[in-house]
Amino acid sequence: MRYAAHETLVAPARPSAGLGRLMAGIAVTVVLFLILSVIYSLALPVLFGAEVWARIAPGVERATTPAGVLVNLFIFALLIAALAISLWRVHRRSLPSVIGPVAPALWQFRRALVALVMLYTVIIVVPLPENMDLAPNLALSTWIRFLPLALLALFLQVLAEEVVFRGYLQSQLAARFASPIVWLALPSIVFGMLHFDPASHGATSWLVAGWATVFALAAGDLTARFGTLAPAVALHLVNNVSAILVAAPQGRFDGLALYAYPFSLKESEAVLALMPLDFLILLCSWLAIRLALRG
Repeated sequence: MRYAAHETLVAPARPSAGLGRLMAGIAVTVVLFLILSVIYSLALPVLFGAEVWARIAPGVERATTPAGVLVNLFIFALLIAALAISLWRVHRRSLPSVIGPVAPALWQFRRALVALVMLYTVIIVVPLPENMDLAPNLALSTWIRFLPLALLALFLQVLAEEVVFRGYLQSQLAARFASPIVWLALPSIVFGMLHFDPASHGATSWLVAGWATVFALAAGDLTARFGTLAPAVALHLVNNVSAILVAAPQGRFDGLALYAYPFSLKESEAVLALMPLDFLILLCSWLAIRLALRG
């Protein structure tokens, strides 16, 4: 009964619940996203102008500048577009059908967001592990100037990942399989493995991927428990605002962070020291949303 509300998202998936249809939907989404991404990359020098793009481009690959972070985040809008087309052509579903009813979703998003902001206000005073003091990274005036655009870009990135993994994959699998071991665990494992990046994370790659898998399980549980994507989007958004806009490890995706940790994600000792706190924050965030929505 704890997942009874999940039926709101699962019911629209039942007419096209076959695994063949799901594979086709995934393939169409991936191919469309790759095509749109190529067009996006070709359009960027034209949109910015050759001279401006020459200055921006070096910071794009590792997202070490504000513009570099924004370029990397806004590409996720194309993933939303690709999924919307795939849903329409392959599953005869609309994009809103993987998000949930508007009114409950907005109410849940507001409640979850308030709960998480209150939680993070308390977390701020929790001392970091030894030798983890944050260093200023971006001038406050620059950070404030980019903040509205950064929040929009982060929301699109978070929404894209949630509609694909919790909205689409989870609901389509749940329409075909009754067991959460399939529809909750499988998308979470895929989500985690997509965060496996030895080139960026070095020896900590498996740990980062494991954390992402646990995060996905929490987001999937909230989605199934409350029947909309809103709680998961709130969880994901606050997490990413904290990790990308407030404090980020040095050297990758730190271009919009107000502060930086004194290490990169390749430094396994530092990542291992911080990871227990990250897991604890995730657990508290999941519980805070459940308490705020009483589920």
